[in-house]
Amino acid sequence: MKGQEWYQESDVAEEYDEKRFSRGGRLIDRREKEAVLDAVGPVDDKRVLEIACGTGRFTVMLAERGADVVGLDISGPMLQQGREKARSAGVDDTLEFMRGDAARLPFPDDHFDTVFAMRFFHLADTPAAFLSEMRRVSKDQVFFDTFNRFSTRSIYNWLLPMGSRLYSRSEVESLLAKADLRLVGDEHDFVLPYGFYRKIPNSLASTVRGIDTGIGRSPVGDSLASVSYWNASVE
Repeated sequence: MKGQEWYQESDVAEEYDEKRFSRGGRLIDRREKEAVLDAVGPVDDKRVLEIACGTGRFTVMLAERGADVVGLDISGPMLQQGREKARSAGVDDTLEFMRGDAARLPFPDDHFDTVFAMRFFHLADTPAAFLSEMRRVSKDQVFFDTFNRFSTRSIYNWLLPMGSRLYSRSEVESLLAKADLRLVGDEHDFVLPYGFYRKIPNSLASTVRGIDTGIGRSPVGDSLASVSYWNASVE
């Protein structure tokens, strides 16, 4: 996976949330959490696995809502940030953070109701293998996001330190079919890429976001979107 060493640096983990979800990045955080909650639905007593949980933004959120949730990540420093976040939220005794490799998940088949991954597939060197593992340990639902090939993301992707793997719809549909997953819902958002929002103040970002959302709701919105959320069920 791209960036393994970078994500395991302590200073990167400590600054991760602040750099990505302050300023205009706050609305990205809200939208991503909304996407996860909409997809997962009621979580009381639902067994959930988050792949590449990072600093635990979603893991802690779901634990607060009653999910039986495990967050798995390859980075020890990222997991430490997640544990601190869980303690601050008072849910550290109701979830589990585990260090592990998404290519070899340490769980039996059909162990979770839902398995999801956010901000993960753009770094995946073997997406088919990762998706197959997610499907193996889920008995019901797999949810993930991708950055889109034919979007504004592609304009500056080569400038990013690690780049991003960009996907077309046909590529995602092919990956789902190979993993024996059935697409049951998809959403497409952010005509302007994430990097733009992180560079501007939150107050200005809200105004720009309104324009972005308006374009996104137009007939051409889905084709211009830089981010897609894919909700699939186990066949």
